[in-house]
Amino acid sequence: MITHLSGKLVEKNPTNVIIECHGVGYFLNISLHTFSLLKDEENIRLFTHLQVKEDSHTLFGFVEKAEREIFRLLISVSGIGSSTARTMLSSLSPTQVRDAIANGDVPSIQAIKGIGAKTAQRVILDLKDKILKVYDMGEVSLQSNNTSKEEALSALEVLGFVRRQSEKVVDKVLAQDPALSVEDIIKLALKNL
Repeated sequence: MITHLSGKLVEKNPTNVIIECHGVGYFLNISLHTFSLLKDEENIRLFTHLQVKEDSHTLFGFVEKAEREIFRLLISVSGIGSSTARTMLSSLSPTQVRDAIANGDVPSIQAIKGIGAKTAQRVILDLKDKILKVYDMGEVSLQSNNTSKEEALSALEVLGFVRRQSEKVVDKVLAQDPALSVEDIIKLALKNL
């Protein structure tokens, strides 16, 4: 397994780079995130992932180990290939992908070209526990403002309040304390509606 390559940057494009190491040129596929972090230095080091198939050996390069880990988690999901994972990491930063999965943020993942609702849900279902474990994140700290906010707004709608008006009040409540539970958000919002 090739874990990283250090060498001379011969060619740099938004989707790939060529690195020369001891006279051998390696073609590496990269994401736009990696491209944006690559400096125009002569010598660089990229962490790699080697994908071996019957008809090809493909190298992927990453400036950060964290991006490589997210990439590996993504390609472990059924229906997510290396091209889709690279597109995801080109559309969102590794941190944004990680947070979207951890928070169950289907719309953010679904907004990526080529990702439908079912695929986005599968990614979250398959990876949420792994992300929480790998990044040592607590379920409570990850309770997204968006998730709590949506649940609170839905409850307020059921109670007969207009969504637009409720949203303004809930935003004010969350601005004061983003870590509130859904129940507390609803209670405080009801006092101000």
